Amino acid sequence: MGLEILVAEQKKSRCFEEFALPHLDAAYNLARWITRNGQDAEDVVQEAYLRAFKFFKGFHGENGRAWLLAIVRNTSYTWLKENRKLESNTPFEEETHSGDAMSATTTQQSIGHDPESVLAHHDDLRLLTQALGTLPLEFREIVVLRDLEDMSYKEIAEVLAIPIGTVMSRIARGRRLLSERLMQNTQEPHHGL
Repeated sequence: MGLEILVAEQKKSRCFEEFALPHLDAAYNLARWITRNGQDAEDVVQEAYLRAFKFFKGFHGENGRAWLLAIVRNTSYTWLKENRKLESNTPFEEETHSGDAMSATTTQQSIGHDPESVLAHHDDLRLLTQALGTLPLEFREIVVLRDLEDMSYKEIAEVLAIPIGTVMSRIARGRRLLSERLMQNTQEPHHGL
């Protein structure tokens, strides 16, 4: 009997790895944008994956990515509640967020090779990252899920446990706020060099 249980656990573990590992980057990205800290996001994702593994046998849905990201989101909020006041004045981590909105390959393909283009693109990414980091959490997470993780409205509704109409209105409001923040950032004089 003990050997059967061990074999069943190993099979469950392999199935979970095949199911969950492809979504690890998306899980980390969501947790990082919610917690606003890379180390905290790693802790949250680890805890979320443990929770998902615990309840994996009960998962019978068709959209595993949405199910898993919902667990990551809920774990992130639980972590925030236990470890700091929600949306505290934690400083935005420039190093953690800068340049992560696009992959290096996509960046290289889209901007070319000349140094001026590369610098302009990195400046644009920095401004976008800063502006996104200033959005209220409810808009930041929804813009991240839609525009960075490319999730459908239906998937986002599953992750956030809200109606699709609310998803659409929050995305519109989040993008409008993001646009306003970007306009403010580009109009402010930059000090330095």
